[in-house]
Amino acid sequence: MSHHDSPTPSLKMGLPIPNSKLGMWLFLGTEIMFFTAFIGTYIVLYFGSPGWPTDTHVTHISIIAGGVNTFVLIASSYMVVVAHEAMALRNFDKAYKALLVTFACACLFLGIKSYEYYGKFSHNILPGQIAETDEQAIEKVVRESEAVSNEWLNDLVPGDGSQERIHLKQIAARNVEGAQGELDQVTKQLGEMEGGSAERRAEMQQRQSILQAITSNKTEVENWVALDTAVTKLRDDVSANRLTMAQTTERLETLQTDERFASHMAAVHHPHPILYGNLFASTYFLMTGFHAVHVIVGMILFAMVLAQGSNLNEQWTDWVENSGLYWHFVDLVWIFLFPLIYIIPGFDRGMPGH
Repeated sequence: MSHHDSPTPSLKMGLPIPNSKLGMWLFLGTEIMFFTAFIGTYIVLYFGSPGWPTDTHVTHISIIAGGVNTFVLIASSYMVVVAHEAMALRNFDKAYKALLVTFACACLFLGIKSYEYYGKFSHNILPGQIAETDEQAIEKVVRESEAVSNEWLNDLVPGDGSQERIHLKQIAARNVEGAQGELDQVTKQLGEMEGGSAERRAEMQQRQSILQAITSNKTEVENWVALDTAVTKLRDDVSANRLTMAQTTERLETLQTDERFASHMAAVHHPHPILYGNLFASTYFLMTGFHAVHVIVGMILFAMVLAQGSNLNEQWTDWVENSGLYWHFVDLVWIFLFPLIYIIPGFDRGMPGH
């Protein structure tokens, strides 16, 4: 047989891995660049901002919660490996149980993260809402106190919360003693009104409802008047630069301990400026928030496998492996985020010159 008759070996092009696995690696490559940009930006901002908030009592960062979450993710990654090995051995019951534990760990991670977020929200450690100077902190006290006063008035008196309507409510509420007489007069006018414009009648009916609310909640309205008077004086004193930070704090504490409106004023945060606070909050929520979104995506991938129940079979092996790769990446990102956000700032705070 001549060399022309010899069989020609077939050539196979491409990498010796499934297309799905190659696609996952390419996707993770883009994700690495995505989080590298976030982490790099954080590092530049952190070292370029002398006075960056690092005290956990100020930032309300829980190192213990972050540490527990780290171990939770590491444990979940281990269970993913167990699940993948079980799938390869066709032990689908074991794989199912391992993925169930992984899913539970993810839920626990998000639960702890929600607890951490609650600490930020309750102390108003939010981007764009943090006072960074004494002046901003004092103005924030005034702004929040006025908001509390207006909200309380809206709860007492019916009608929308527009500035015009609030002004009308304030005028009426401050005349508690004369409210009953005015109510009787308005009621009489409505009874005698025949024809006339519907707009005028609606206006008088609204006035009547306001006066009825005031006369039926006289004590509460009087308490509101006392608070509004105190808040107005606070605003005037701050506008005239007559109050220091300490005096503003003292004035606020007085209002918050007054039994007439302590429950309402509890919502006002004490003046506590945090230098670079808004930058800190922005980077914190950006990085941990995007990471949490990736955790949720991973949970969806695992949930699709768990939804198979007793029908789980070898057709899901590649899915479990690729989902595991994604989950290991999510875990690895947190391994970087935890020391950067939780640990290093605490150590750096104790260094000379910082």
